[in-house]
Amino acid sequence: MSTVTTPVTIPATMHAAVYRGINEVRVETVPVPEIGPGELLIRVASCGICGTDLKKIHTGSHSAPRIFGHETAGIVVAVGDGVSTFAAGDRVMVFHHIPCRSCYYCRKKTFAQCAVYKKVGVTAGFEPSGGGFASFVRVMDWIVRDGGVVPIPNGVPFEQAAFVEPVNTCLKGIKMLNLQPDETVLVIGQGPIGILLASLALKTGATVLTSDLYPARHAVAATFGLKNPIHAGTEDVAARAKAATEGRGADAVLIAVGHDALIRTAMEAVRPGGKVMLFAQTQHGEAIFDPGAVCMDEKSLLGSYSAAVDIQEEGAMLVFDGYLDGTFDLTRLVSHRFALEQAVEAIDIASHPTATSMKIMIEPGS
Repeated sequence: MSTVTTPVTIPATMHAAVYRGINEVRVETVPVPEIGPGELLIRVASCGICGTDLKKIHTGSHSAPRIFGHETAGIVVAVGDGVSTFAAGDRVMVFHHIPCRSCYYCRKKTFAQCAVYKKVGVTAGFEPSGGGFASFVRVMDWIVRDGGVVPIPNGVPFEQAAFVEPVNTCLKGIKMLNLQPDETVLVIGQGPIGILLASLALKTGATVLTSDLYPARHAVAATFGLKNPIHAGTEDVAARAKAATEGRGADAVLIAVGHDALIRTAMEAVRPGGKVMLFAQTQHGEAIFDPGAVCMDEKSLLGSYSAAVDIQEEGAMLVFDGYLDGTFDLTRLVSHRFALEQAVEAIDIASHPTATSMKIMIEPGS
């Protein structure tokens, strides 16, 4: 490995939360990954726990061992030969997927279906899987070369920067809906992703309704300007959506909760000719909806998955500028912070959400 490094000594080993099988994650000592030409080594400062990480851990959809975590921000500590755009000491966040930009899917701007995009380009060891639940991650050459590493401006904390990837995924979904100021949107679920989706929808000028079981989550949502809560435990969500729209139903409904039963609720809540977006349904399987609602009522069922490279700069600026001017401080969504050595506890809390648990961060650099 031929690299330039910071004055900080890079150890031979590090701690990492290693997935060993279904519902089994252990904090272990593993080798610090070595980098090659065109690559970076990043010391992880903060990494958010994503719902997709949890699904992989709990369903066994991926082989073991692996080190998950992909909402990653940290400091460059080593650069490989040929890297001129980054230097040791740079504060950055990193995308673990970057598309080729030239294949059929990329030309159609369906970047998540690109074969190169499906490859994971950030690892802390084992099969590349993001690696953010570790002290250091290796960023592979195409991620570095093709724009997957984003500098963090001065004054923006690592926690805020770790939201760049999830904000991109949410912004992609909102743009697909092409919302108009005279429209009404319902977002089902007010966890961190639901609040991001609803906040971005609000920026379009549309009226935004939010649904959740927990009043405490509605209270957090209200701090982001979301003032139309529906208390799903005591109210009929579809009826409320229709009451707010002269009986039509919402123009668009986004499902930010991974429960397929909510597809029926969403289809009932959306108006004829409206759109239902599946955002949290990331596991394959069977779900039931009324085909007549799609055909005769002309209700569209859409899906949005992962990030889009063509809105990367716009999404990053929303996160960075929004923190600096105080309009989009996403650190307010963080309810729990854990050192890497407490990663198992962090994953357990994230896996069993409560009224007061929102975004869970693992912070190896703490």
